[in-house]
Amino acid sequence: RKAGCHLVLESCEGERADEQAEATRQFVATSVEGVILPPPLSEAAPVRAELEAAGIPWVSVAMGLPPARSLNVRIDDFAAATAMTQHLLDLGHTKIGFIRGNPNQTSSAERYRGFISACEDAGLDVKSLAVEQGYFTFRSGIVATERLLDRADPPTAIFASNDDMAAAAVGVAHRRGLHVPQDLSIVGFDDTSLATTIWPELTTVSQPIAAMAESALNLLLARLRERRGADGGKLEEQVLDHELITRESSGPPRAVVGSAKPGSTKVEKRR
Repeated sequence: RKAGCHLVLESCEGERADEQAEATRQFVATSVEGVILPPPLSEAAPVRAELEAAGIPWVSVAMGLPPARSLNVRIDDFAAATAMTQHLLDLGHTKIGFIRGNPNQTSSAERYRGFISACEDAGLDVKSLAVEQGYFTFRSGIVATERLLDRADPPTAIFASNDDMAAAAVGVAHRRGLHVPQDLSIVGFDDTSLATTIWPELTTVSQPIAAMAESALNLLLARLRERRGADGGKLEEQVLDHELITRESSGPPRAVVGSAKPGSTKVEKRR
């Protein structure tokens, strides 16, 4: 309102390219001047193509690797995943399982890359690391965790690429009679409301969602001012700080219990 604009929210739930393109064409027909694309729409090429064809500026949110010259607001997923992996390494874990996110989202690749980088720096054999594919859904987290724990030498910690899959991992652990974190540490990513509504509460990475939304809106308004001939200011991708939040779901493996204790909440701000 302060900027003299009206905000219009539109749901685009189709997963097929033709459904996404049609939904975008219908949205464009409402005479919108600019669009903010949250994930996973920020990764949807058909949506971006329709907006480009219509000449409508857009800003993406949480795209891990945005196209050249595009406007995007994100955290550094690589650095955040590196920090989370280092947290598990510092606790004494060397057998760390990883659940990848949806392969259609570049943030998934960046989080996996950060995990691998930290493990390599710690001298671990990355070829022997336990990695399973997930899709950012609770169900995929169940399947991936079952596969990790069914291995002959299961991990002592699991790093899931989002909180939904981490919560699923906690559920699988409970069903198998495993104590979290005494028998199995589990960490997530995003710090959604789910992270503090399950037991134990999740160690996770927090993204500044409100700040990201505000930054995206400011970028879009600046681009619109620029198109109207006014000074839009400096238009470039915005990378905001993330926070590593340590809660009760992570602790040392049984072999080194006593060197560190779970149970408190600790926040580390990183960039």
